[in-house]
Amino acid sequence: MLEMQAAITAQGGDRSLLIVDDDRPFSTRLARAMEGRGYAVRVAESVADGIAAIEAQAPAYAVIDMRLGDGNGLDVITRLKERRPEARGVILTGYGNIATAVTAVKLGAFDYLAKPADADEIDAALNARQDGRAEPPENPMSADRVRWEHIQRVYELCGRNVSETARRLNMHRRTLQRILAKRAPR
Repeated sequence: MLEMQAAITAQGGDRSLLIVDDDRPFSTRLARAMEGRGYAVRVAESVADGIAAIEAQAPAYAVIDMRLGDGNGLDVITRLKERRPEARGVILTGYGNIATAVTAVKLGAFDYLAKPADADEIDAALNARQDGRAEPPENPMSADRVRWEHIQRVYELCGRNVSETARRLNMHRRTLQRILAKRAPR
């Protein structure tokens, strides 16, 4: 409890994080990585332990596995949002599908990530802008580079067949050959 209060004071805001996952090696690694990013971390291994941790002190952030040994992680996110509506929760799962993702978001999850998710992805999801838009990139690709990347992707999907790629891109074959012969723009 004292270390959590220290993290709150040191960061200038509440950086308490609850990780609810029954995969002990994963949750241990994630807890260490998130502590290194300034979070005050608590770990629970079941729905019951997660809800108990929320009842004791609702965290500002939560990372919750969808399938736990004693139930569904959505029960934990629901309880978190009841106790602390502004909390940001991320659901993790190895069994992702669109219907489950929609349900998770409707119940209050801020994001839904497929396992294996790394600490950088989780941290980015927890700290995404409130309006849901991503931060603009520092060095965005030029329009020429985006075009070149798209052509390369279609070329690979067509089995590196120039004629088929040109047909799909509605481009003259010789023009495509000249583009493919050049280096990637910056």
